[in-house]
Amino acid sequence: MTTLDVDHSPADASAFSERIKAETDAAHRETEQSRFVGALLGGELTTAGYAALLGQTYLVYTSLEEAGRAHADNALVNPFLSDDLLRVAALEADLEFLSGPNWRESLEALPATQRYVARLQEVAFDSPADFVAHHYLRYMGDLSGGQIIRRMLERAYGFETDGLRFYIFDGIPKPKPFKDAYRANLDALSISPEDQQKFIDEVNLAYRLNGDLFADLEGNIESYLVK
Repeated sequence: MTTLDVDHSPADASAFSERIKAETDAAHRETEQSRFVGALLGGELTTAGYAALLGQTYLVYTSLEEAGRAHADNALVNPFLSDDLLRVAALEADLEFLSGPNWRESLEALPATQRYVARLQEVAFDSPADFVAHHYLRYMGDLSGGQIIRRMLERAYGFETDGLRFYIFDGIPKPKPFKDAYRANLDALSISPEDQQKFIDEVNLAYRLNGDLFADLEGNIESYLVK
């Protein structure tokens, strides 16, 4: 289970939102087989390991939310934007709680994170549909599997609010209606069949980029294991 575990509620199989889920399911399943995330959720990692994940996540969301601001007036993107989704401030608060006020001084992008951010810089600013593809993957995952992760971290590490703000959406007390509306906006997207396939391809790519990020973290997992 990862924050990329997008909700799979029953719906119209012909809808674009359902096509996205069906045609990205294999990439999704592959991504969630992360040893690093499994160890984290099992309470096997130190808080430094958790902070390492959040630090790389912060770099991704900083770029994604910058792109969102660039699309604020775009008619295709605007239905998906909501201040209640924004995660950068929450990640900053969590990182300060976990690593202290100087957490930025030791934050360095892993190679996979550099590739992820480079892809966002390449497509998310110039292509509204590609931006929405990345937006969908991140935030719908945060509102779905991310809420399960929140509860598992509570049990594993004793966190309540501090350390878990990334997963807490104060402005979205009931995620299901919000996600239903988001899927309806996906279904209403006025894009060609070719652009729909391009959208799905971008979601699949985003899953792989996330999987690579987890793999990079796993490469240093021994230093984060609880002794």
